[in-house]
Amino acid sequence: MKAAAFDFDRADTLAEALVSETGDKPVAGNQSLGPMMNLRLVRARRLIDIATVPELRAIVETPEYVRFGAATTHAEVEDGETPDPTSGWMRAAASNIAHRAVRNRGTMGGSLAHADPAADWVIVLTGLEATVVVVAGPDGERRIPMADFMTGPYTTALGDNELLVAVEVPRPGPAARWGYWKFMRQVGEFAKASATVLIDPENGRHLCALGALGGPPVVLPDPLAIIERRVSAADIVPSALAGRPLQSFAMHVAALERALARALGEEEDGA
Repeated sequence: MKAAAFDFDRADTLAEALVSETGDKPVAGNQSLGPMMNLRLVRARRLIDIATVPELRAIVETPEYVRFGAATTHAEVEDGETPDPTSGWMRAAASNIAHRAVRNRGTMGGSLAHADPAADWVIVLTGLEATVVVVAGPDGERRIPMADFMTGPYTTALGDNELLVAVEVPRPGPAARWGYWKFMRQVGEFAKASATVLIDPENGRHLCALGALGGPPVVLPDPLAIIERRVSAADIVPSALAGRPLQSFAMHVAALERALARALGEEEDGA
């Protein structure tokens, strides 16, 4: 099956990238929208290629965070072509996104805007408390905490005629630890369950989150109790996910346990 007919334009500036008419859709790597259009799950009047817009390619470093332009590809993060404020955590996560061909084209901003519940950046950036997503629209820029950005499956807080421009990832303290784990049927597939744990005592940041839930990630309550193992994953996960249409919580319990083990240095990082 092929996509329904559509027009195609390339944006050279941020103003040109902003969608202005019903049926216009911005596209960068086209690793998600393209297949959905081919299946006719999505239709577009016009695609606007935003992959080379300078503002969407810019990387800005500050003492507090690194700002990644939305058109930064997964491969650029994986290959160390961009700064990694997390001292390798983001590179490791990027290297396990789908397959290399997808990583070469797919972008960080595109993944977030597509908002697939099982996508890596959705849970990884929530887990890193990359709480600031920068959006440009008719009213200028606004910032949305990552934990509030995804509102449902394939649904975000982006308004009409708004564009995700950048993601700002805070720098963790020197003693910070982090763990990420996902279960897949085979390499390259979307996760069936995922979890992340952040331990950043210098900045007073502790976070445990679950992903691949059919909707936004769930940030768990009382993360210190989980990290200190005063509350077990087997106890907290079912209560946090109560009412969700999951046949079993076992994979998410295991994912949280493995992510915690990595964060605590009890298990080496790997694929």
